[in-house]
Amino acid sequence: MNKRVQEVSGMKRGPMLTALLIGAFVAFLNENLLANALPGLMREFNVAAATIQWLSTGYMLVIGVLVPVTALLQQWFTTRQMFMSAMALFLAGTCLCAVSPGFGILLMGRVVQACGTGLLIPLMMNTILALYPPERRGAAMGLMGLVIMVAPVIGPALSGLIIDTFHWRWLFYMVIPVALFSIIYAFIYLKNVTELTKPRVDLVSIVMSTVGFGCVTYGFSQTSVSLEPEGYGSIAIGSLFLLLLVWRQFMIKEPLIDLSVFRHPTFSLVAVLIVILMMVLFATTTLLPFYMQDVMKLTAFATGLLLIPGNILNGILMPVSGKLFDKFGPRLVIVPGLFLIAISLWLFAGIDSDTTQGSVLLGHVLLFLGMSFVVMPAQTAGLNQLPRHLVPHGTAIYNTLQQIAGGIGIALFVGIMSSGANRYLHHSLDPTAMHEKTQSMVFGLQTVFWIEFILAILILVLGWFIKKSPEHN
Repeated sequence: MNKRVQEVSGMKRGPMLTALLIGAFVAFLNENLLANALPGLMREFNVAAATIQWLSTGYMLVIGVLVPVTALLQQWFTTRQMFMSAMALFLAGTCLCAVSPGFGILLMGRVVQACGTGLLIPLMMNTILALYPPERRGAAMGLMGLVIMVAPVIGPALSGLIIDTFHWRWLFYMVIPVALFSIIYAFIYLKNVTELTKPRVDLVSIVMSTVGFGCVTYGFSQTSVSLEPEGYGSIAIGSLFLLLLVWRQFMIKEPLIDLSVFRHPTFSLVAVLIVILMMVLFATTTLLPFYMQDVMKLTAFATGLLLIPGNILNGILMPVSGKLFDKFGPRLVIVPGLFLIAISLWLFAGIDSDTTQGSVLLGHVLLFLGMSFVVMPAQTAGLNQLPRHLVPHGTAIYNTLQQIAGGIGIALFVGIMSSGANRYLHHSLDPTAMHEKTQSMVFGLQTVFWIEFILAILILVLGWFIKKSPEHN
């Protein structure tokens, strides 16, 4: 072990960190590029909103399933093998998306991209922790946080500019050279920093996790659009597999994820809060471009520009919320943030065809202002309650829940919007009129935002019960 520490300490950390950051930027930028393009892609491929949303839902679902598996893979494969494989998958998926002749191939490309991203995110965090001593990790993680912040800031506007100026395929064309550069740079500078212990691989747990989360997400997307038995059956099958997964983790000696973390009340409470919060956040950020482009008739570029201030404010205030958390504890930071989120969703619930750009901007800024005071402080409060040996499992669970809940939220609420729009048109005197189609989307969106507002009130109540826990050494 001491020999390994000496080897790591003698490595050139700067170039290695740069290699990781380039990969992080490409992955997170790609995740934020497509949301603004969904309305146009829906028209391009002549598919419904409930279908096109799978380009985002499928992406997040794959990442969520892979996050816990990556922790195991890192003990079987070297840092270089993992990183190069992840970026190669990401590049292959990007190329497939760029040349896709139809929606099915585009969705397949997104899944391959997500496989790369799902391997990349935990790998980068764990490599930084292994590469830097505790007293220097803060600065390194801060740089990674900056990269993660920059991607959603420039993503919507950049994608809008590309869509309005060129073709949607350029969203993928422009990523290809950056991904290639990342692979070449990592091949030269990235070294191995982890030890290979090669623990037992529990394939049964991996299959249960994949089938369980996949069926539940698909089921929610179906039941929100119609009342067909297929959706409920899928949810039931997925829930059964997830229950079996939980049972198995307690029965085997080397579980894929140590679920004993849920015996800590604050951790469990924050897990519930994260699930609801991510469902609301990702659904809202997916649906707003539909409203802005199809109802307000804004261009994709104008849509992206209008979404920038909220993202910038979120990035700037995240460090501030961390300092306030240290000084005042979780409740006095999280509850005001949840209150701002509730106000934002209440404003969005009142949108109509005459809503101004200023009103949408205000709602979006309030949403991300609230998020900056909730997401990281809540996760910190939950993880602080865990003993040190359970922290990696807690982190993996939170990361998995964020992606899975985001995917379910998009599938569920896009389906609710589509269902509401269809009900409106069913009772319309002239369902083919453009004005009525616009009003049907407004009605569907109002339904979604009222449901989200009720959920925001629920987690506002939950926020009062999050208490400061003593940190474990």
